[in-house]
Amino acid sequence: MALNKRIQIDVTKLIMSEYNLELINNKLNHFRLRIIGPKDSPYENGEWTINVQLPTDYPYKSPSIGFVNRIYHPNIDFSSGSVCLNVLNQTWTPVYELSNIFETFLPQLLLYPNPNDPLNKEAAKLLQTNPKEFNKKARRITRRYATCYTPSFCKKSTKDHDTEVSDLSEDEESGVDQWSDLDL
Repeated sequence: MALNKRIQIDVTKLIMSEYNLELINNKLNHFRLRIIGPKDSPYENGEWTINVQLPTDYPYKSPSIGFVNRIYHPNIDFSSGSVCLNVLNQTWTPVYELSNIFETFLPQLLLYPNPNDPLNKEAAKLLQTNPKEFNKKARRITRRYATCYTPSFCKKSTKDHDTEVSDLSEDEESGVDQWSDLDL
């Protein structure tokens, strides 16, 4: 089935922009792109690969997005990378473009987590009870896992994220090491 014109336009805009985008199987309706964590957040300078799948009835139906590499955030499932974001799940409108997701919606979600609507209940509880400790843990996990999942896809980072792994506690290590066994 031929892709709709809106998919072609929105994906072409992303390809022409600053995003590092990789088409999956040379199809415009399935791709991965890289985002950088926003300044002044525990995710600052982290690099995440986001998997995006567009339904054939896009933009009338919202895209499916998920983090490929781990992130510690109340509204993002630690195991699957699924994102709980109302604008994607309930209030999506054809007025939005794909660029809105990566320029506005995801950066805002990373800057202002909502612990009242969690996918990661442990992160939500820590954010509510001890925000300072939440930020500390989110930064540690960002340093450990927020590098591009597919190195050939990502631009070289100026940081060596692996040098700071030693500051994860034993509990955090056991909670996040399981991802290395997943076939993403």
